[in-house]
Parts: sequence; C-alpha cells; structure tokens
Amino acid sequence: MTAPSSDRTPASAPSPAPTRGAAPANRTHLLYLHGFRSSPRSAKARRMARWVAERRPDLVFACPQLPPSPREAMALVDALIRDWPRDTMAVMGSSLGGFYATHVAQASGARAVLLNPAVDPARDLAAYIGEQTCWQNPDEHFYFRPEFVDELRALQVGDLAHPDRMLAVVAKGDEVLDWREMHARYEACRIKLLEGSDHGLADFDDYLDELTAFLGL
Repeated sequence: MTAPSSDRTPASAPSPAPTRGAAPANRTHLLYLHGFRSSPRSAKARRMARWVAERRPDLVFACPQLPPSPREAMALVDALIRDWPRDTMAVMGSSLGGFYATHVAQASGARAVLLNPAVDPARDLAAYIGEQTCWQNPDEHFYFRPEFVDELRALQVGDLAHPDRMLAVVAKGDEVLDWREMHARYEACRIKLLEGSDHGLADFDDYLDELTAFLGL
C-alpha cells in the first residue's frame, strides 16, 4: 500500500500573478506528453484520454506520439499548439515528457502538471544510445542517436519563469529517477511528494482529481 502523500508550497514560492496565476474555471486545451520509450498507449495517457471523454468532452485533448529526436518532438509539439490560446491551455507530462512539458510551460506560460519529471535527460539518456523498444509494444523499435543527447541539452531551461503555475508529482519510490533531484529542481513550485509509489505512478487515480483541479479542468 502506498503511504499517504504530502503537499507543500514553499514559502519562497512567488505569489500567483493577479490575472494569470489562478486557474480559470475551465481550460479549453490539454496537451499530454509521454516519456522515453513510451507512447499514447501508456496507462496514464489512456487514463487522461478517458477522463477527458467522461468529464470534459468539450476539451481539445492532444497526446501525440513523440519521435525519438527531441528536436523533432518539440517541433511537432510547437506545430500542434501553435494556435492554442495560451491563457486557457494546460500541459501534463511524465518523465521525459515532464521535461518537455517544462519547456512548453516556460515558453507559453501554460499551467503544467509534471509527473516524476526528468531533470537532466541529456545525462541520463546518454547511456541509452542505440536500438530501443517501446514499453507498450516490444515489437516497436527505434534508434536513439548520439546527437539526441545534444538536442536534449539544448532544451534545458534555467530558472522557472512561472513556478506558481506548475505542480510536480514526485514519488520517493521512483525506481528510475532520483526523487531528491526532482524535488530540488521544482522546489519553487507546488510539490506533491509521495512517500511511496513508483516511476509509473500506479496510484495515479488516487490524486487525479487534485491534478485536474490544479490545471483548471
């Protein structure tokens, strides 16, 4: 059983901006970004698609299959959201998708939920150069090229411009990423710290209502 989670907003976190800090009653667009070796068929991506269908069928929901090249992945995302209204869009990303979502939120000011977000994927994924398979279908292969590491490095952002618009879910039980590093990176944001759980957040349903409320969905 997963231990109870604890929430905190650091005293040092900036106060929400009067006009854009607080989530509006209804968002109009939601982007979900999956992680490395994952796809729109992941458990959390499918859960979000089902949540939208059941609770917000009016919402424009996009969960693209991201190419292995980070540069191409962000070009795809940029083209997808080019005409989305910045004030009423939101983004959610898991693991490497959380890293991408941070980049999107930094550029757009969109409200964001980051699920066990990768902090330094250029460092971590340098060990994965070569042929890889998709978690949801091992028959699907792709090649992670050496230049992709530099592409990840180019997407790193510095200090977060809108930490009050970000919520990071950080699981101490993450078996892939260091929860301390995630916690430190998003210290200025709202953090939902899970005492247990895992990298895939098997208990995602337990706090989905909280996350969608934060996004203003």
